[in-house]
Amino acid sequence: MHSDRKTVEVCYSPSQFPLYGSNFEIVVVIDVLRATSAITTALHKGVKEIIPVSSVEKAIEYRQRGFVVAAERDGKVVEGFDFGNSPYAFMAPELVGQTVVLTTTNGTKAIEVAKERMVVIGCLNNLSTICDWLLEQNKDVLVLASGWKEKMNLEDTICAGAIADRLIESRKFHSHEDSTIAAKFLFRSARDNMYSFLRSSSHRRRLMQLKIQEDVKYCLMVDTVPCIPVLRDGVLVKM
Repeated sequence: MHSDRKTVEVCYSPSQFPLYGSNFEIVVVIDVLRATSAITTALHKGVKEIIPVSSVEKAIEYRQRGFVVAAERDGKVVEGFDFGNSPYAFMAPELVGQTVVLTTTNGTKAIEVAKERMVVIGCLNNLSTICDWLLEQNKDVLVLASGWKEKMNLEDTICAGAIADRLIESRKFHSHEDSTIAAKFLFRSARDNMYSFLRSSSHRRRLMQLKIQEDVKYCLMVDTVPCIPVLRDGVLVKM
């Protein structure tokens, strides 16, 4: 029955990535609040490319070489850098055509662990665009949530569940893992009111303390940015 169907699974954090084996041809990295939303927005708005780096030290090296560098840790802009991972910062007209180097608490680490595969970037902003593209590829897909400091978080799991749900509903995909089934049902519980569902999430509380509610609202909007970032030779570009 399933022989001709492809597999889609959800992995809750980069620390669990090795447990899912090497059979997946495409990895969709998700960090809804806010890295993958910012990356998708940036490339859609005209940033030429984004170089993801996993450490602040590496980001500093790039800054010393004259690159535009964005750095975020624990929801805040790292001291000495111009901006962090707010999607609004990436809309600046002066960034059009530029290369931007980016390091974040969770998202760029997830990209790093998956970089040996084909990596594409997902978020709620590009949900239908990424799902439609995945349905055309006919390849096994792992949806990798960035989570929060190697632990599962709500917003990434819900977004991953939305992707898995759509692929499974197409009847072109199936899944075996309980993580995927749980993510799918979590999404179904949340989809009619994502914002209030995530009101109690730990990361939203962290971001609220930083007074960046507008970022949160932006990142929870579905299908607002029809762009798919893809990792090519270590650099994120618009597909």
